[in-house]
Amino acid sequence: MKIVIVTGMSGAGKSTALKVLEDDGYYCVDNMPIALVPSFVELADGQANKLETVALGVDIRTSSFEEITKILDRLSDKNYDFKVLFLDSSDDALVKRFKETRRSHPLARDSRIQDGISVEREKLAPLRERADYIIDSSQLLTRELKQELERIFVREEEFTNLYVTVLSFGFKYGIPNDADLVFDVRFLPNPYYIDELKPQTGNDAPVRDYVMSSEISREFLKKITDLVSFLLPNYVKEGKNSLVIAFGCTGGKHRSVTLANALYDSLKDSDYGCRVEHRDIEKDAKRKK
Repeated sequence: MKIVIVTGMSGAGKSTALKVLEDDGYYCVDNMPIALVPSFVELADGQANKLETVALGVDIRTSSFEEITKILDRLSDKNYDFKVLFLDSSDDALVKRFKETRRSHPLARDSRIQDGISVEREKLAPLRERADYIIDSSQLLTRELKQELERIFVREEEFTNLYVTVLSFGFKYGIPNDADLVFDVRFLPNPYYIDELKPQTGNDAPVRDYVMSSEISREFLKKITDLVSFLLPNYVKEGKNSLVIAFGCTGGKHRSVTLANALYDSLKDSDYGCRVEHRDIEKDAKRKK
């Protein structure tokens, strides 16, 4: 019997994870009391028509949560095949989600959301250290989180606990606060000064071809791709689970979009989860209205 323990920060996507696993045929139980986990597993494994795949949602609301590491040790001692999936997210993203849904954090009923998040992160630290899979959902849309979960549990592809966001932006709108690596591409050929290319974006073939027709652009992309290929496995070794690589040009519409798309194309079929986002691609058009 295959068992997945789904846990993590409140608001990071545990409910989504359980729904994905349920759709894949897992028997899912959310918020199960910790003390009942061993008994449930033994019962599910011992019945005549035993369950093949089980997912158990465990979070800070569960009674006797402090016993979770002891329970995992008991499952290990009995040689049960289980994996721990930990859903994480940045504090800023979690605060935003709680405010948008107008929900209270389970540990911050009478205090600030941030206080509840801090207490929960501290309590979950031992469980996070034991996780087999850590997914940081800070930058992920719901559909992207589902895709990442399906990659792990449905298609059973290799997982490296690192999710990469390749981001384009315009310097005149500010550098992204969450960027880990920032590359300035304002030295590349600028389609803005070509009348027929100016209204288009880096998602359009004529703009892409114009930017990448330059030897400098192609050499720059090769060097960046080599650098990122070197960095990613080393970030994984250090335990990093979310990486934002940002390309910036003046307005975030032409050159940065082209380079972000090019790097994404080189990473999308790798062992790392990856997405591309163009933060400022439509801002010039909106400002002119």
